[in-house]
Amino acid sequence: MTDIPALAKRNSRLPVSTMAILALFALMVGLTMAGVINKYIQSVLMFIGINIIFSASLNIVNGYMGEFSCGHGGFMAVGAYVSSVLSVILFTENSFTGQPLLPPGSAIFLFPIVIIIGGLVSAVFGLLVAIPSFKTRDDYLAIITIAANFIIVTLINNIGAVGGSRGFMGMKKSLKAMEAVIDLPYMIIWIFIFVVLSIVMIRRLMKSTYGKGISSIRYDETSAEIMSVNTNHMKLVAFMFSSGLAGIAGGLFAHVMGFVNPASFSIFKSTEGLVMVYLGGMGSLSGSVLSAVIFTLMLEALRPLQILKWVLIPLMLILLMQFRPEGLLGNRELSDVFPKLKRIFIRKDSSNG
Repeated sequence: MTDIPALAKRNSRLPVSTMAILALFALMVGLTMAGVINKYIQSVLMFIGINIIFSASLNIVNGYMGEFSCGHGGFMAVGAYVSSVLSVILFTENSFTGQPLLPPGSAIFLFPIVIIIGGLVSAVFGLLVAIPSFKTRDDYLAIITIAANFIIVTLINNIGAVGGSRGFMGMKKSLKAMEAVIDLPYMIIWIFIFVVLSIVMIRRLMKSTYGKGISSIRYDETSAEIMSVNTNHMKLVAFMFSSGLAGIAGGLFAHVMGFVNPASFSIFKSTEGLVMVYLGGMGSLSGSVLSAVIFTLMLEALRPLQILKWVLIPLMLILLMQFRPEGLLGNRELSDVFPKLKRIFIRKDSSNG
């Protein structure tokens, strides 16, 4: 006879991977609140998280689907501006409505919704690329995505209500409103949560039927259509999901900086995304995470060089294409490179279940 209490106790335990994530989260927040992690290290960690979301989102299109999108920074810009304007209008005194529309303290609960709304609007803008992609590929699609990036940045430059080329600010007031209620490192917390959610969603998408359809386009779009894959629908899903995640990264970026201007999301930002995708490996989620960490740390190391870093970053992309076109991991995951890691987690998770 099955020991029901013992079985229930085993099933109540969290998987090892979840416990590891929770432990890392608690450690990061605890060290931040204790002052062990200073402001500079906090900013580096936050930019690493934002770049993970940005890189992984672009990998959906360029890696898993095998298309060639070069204007991802534009969708990041949409999310940044939409979430920033909403945050300022809802939680702070502003030039649009005068007084905040909601109690400033409510930002604690509504801040993630504001970020998600920015992502949803970015997903809608993803249609700018998704629909033309039905009949174009490779170089032609690259040109369309670059054009979309320029269109979005130019539109923002000419909208005076959000500061135009001068930029937009005021998001820090929303963070201060949250801190006035409970003093916590909110941006560290929310970036960590959104990074984990983004990785989980991408992983689940690519292991689903939709994911298989998206990957089939990379190998042979014509054959995929013959096998009854609705490639146009798959492109819509991939581009909109990718653009939405980029918008979430943009919203988080805007609130970390406390100021955004159109120049922050030019073709240079899109180039950063390309470098991270190809550095980590196309079609590798682990590669996107690894490359985001390496690339962010490299940017910090190159910061004293100022404008010269924009010589070194494109040069790095050229060298990658010449000597390591598959990236660090290719289309493999870390568990494929280190099988023992997979066996440890699977064994422990299954024993807990």
